[in-house]
Amino acid sequence: MKRSEVNAIMAEADAFIRSFGFSLPPFATWTPEAFKARAAEARHVIDARCGWDITDYGAGRYDEMGLFLFTLRNGLLSDLTAGRGMCYAEKLLISKQDQLSPMHTHVIKAEDIINRGGATLVVELFGSDDAGHFAEDRGGRVWCDGIAVDYAPGQKLRLAPGESVTLRPGDWHAFWGEGGDVLIGEVSTVNDDETDNIFREPIGRFAEIEEDVAPTHLLVSDYARWL
Repeated sequence: MKRSEVNAIMAEADAFIRSFGFSLPPFATWTPEAFKARAAEARHVIDARCGWDITDYGAGRYDEMGLFLFTLRNGLLSDLTAGRGMCYAEKLLISKQDQLSPMHTHVIKAEDIINRGGATLVVELFGSDDAGHFAEDRGGRVWCDGIAVDYAPGQKLRLAPGESVTLRPGDWHAFWGEGGDVLIGEVSTVNDDETDNIFREPIGRFAEIEEDVAPTHLLVSDYARWL
């Protein structure tokens, strides 16, 4: 992806998020220079990889297969391992109309995916066993807003604004917006996007960035090089 495209997506996403009454945290507005100057005080933001995240999964077709994310808060894997401390994470995502977030699963992370507003969020699901069924401790069912729902492997859930689905480690899922763009909330255990995303197809989690202009704000994938 070109940096100019990333900058434009950031501006568009910020406006979309604000249209639903949400505001990103103050560090979202920092320039790269401001981030470098405040890196010491922002150590947790950097270590937990909070902030802007835009990906085309390395395929170069963002409008067809891509996702906007902003990690609002995140603990560390050491907290999760210890079973105490900041064992949670929260994100805002934007899934554009017919923009695929491809089939994947997580080994560690459990998550609620929530339609926060906009169009319909379509979620295609498969459970963790060889036939795609959900675990027996859930009675082969999936939870939507805390309610157990009968579900056949590969069935597509259609979540209206306010509705959600709970995914456990090993549950396979893909999603996209139907009829328009969708603002998505994600509430989960500690998030590790570098190692805990297992894709069905051999694709990458982060975009390769072509530096055609200067960045407006840093992506989480920029931190290692810039900070």
